[in-house]
Amino acid sequence: MVTKMRKREARKGLLISSTYLVYAAIFWGYPFIWLVILAFSRWRYVGTPRFAGFRNFLRILYDPIFWKSFFNVLNFLTYYIPIVLIFSLLFALALSKLKYGKTFVALSFLVANVSSGVAYSIMFSKLFAENGPLNQLVYRLFNTTIPWFTSPQLAMFSISLIVVWKFIGYYGLILYAGIISIPKSIYEAAELDGANKYVKFFKITLPLLNPSIVMVLVFAISLSFGIFTEPYMITGGGPMRSTLMPMMVMYTSAFQKLDPTYAATMSIFTAIFSFGIIWITRKLLEREVEIV
Repeated sequence: MVTKMRKREARKGLLISSTYLVYAAIFWGYPFIWLVILAFSRWRYVGTPRFAGFRNFLRILYDPIFWKSFFNVLNFLTYYIPIVLIFSLLFALALSKLKYGKTFVALSFLVANVSSGVAYSIMFSKLFAENGPLNQLVYRLFNTTIPWFTSPQLAMFSISLIVVWKFIGYYGLILYAGIISIPKSIYEAAELDGANKYVKFFKITLPLLNPSIVMVLVFAISLSFGIFTEPYMITGGGPMRSTLMPMMVMYTSAFQKLDPTYAATMSIFTAIFSFGIIWITRKLLEREVEIV
């Protein structure tokens, strides 16, 4: 009798989840299988893919353009991760202190996250242009201009600032959810022991925010390896390929050079490496947090 009930419940569960399973099979399973097939093939959109073994993977090892884009991602991470984490945390802390208008402030910051990447990329390219409003202000104050997008040393930093602007609200809300989940009784007990606001922040808030911070880091690392719109629209990968990203190299290979098999191989390599960095990050930073 119990076995029949379990089988009935299992069938109900399968029926309920069948829509998602079909969706995942069509839009995730099939493309992934096709991606793996392409990585081991030679194909130019016409005819049948021919098996090429590890040819495409060997090409990556001797491709200076791909490796340049790959190290550009690491450069982007050094700017993006600390800046977006600090400002998202400040936003979350400020939001938690507000007594009125929290919804309005949160939605105001989220507008950036849902804005068109092409639209705001054009806006920032005009704003940071050599004769744009920002440089005009800098010139009036310091009698000089800043080559935001024309300097190989500054271009990636400028791109990272734009991406930070887009995701402060989204990451900030994740951290805000973590902050409001911390029981007030913990802070009250700390106050009774004489803890000031700095001690409470570093000894209570930050440690208990560990799961939220790790989640933000995982999202930020994943985003960094998939960034495309901002550098493509603003700098086109320049100057001197200093903002060339792997997604741009894949796009060029697949749609300009008509070599989707090499693009598929680069995407697999990039995904494996990004997963590896995420795994290392979680191993180093993730802690078990228990809130009683």
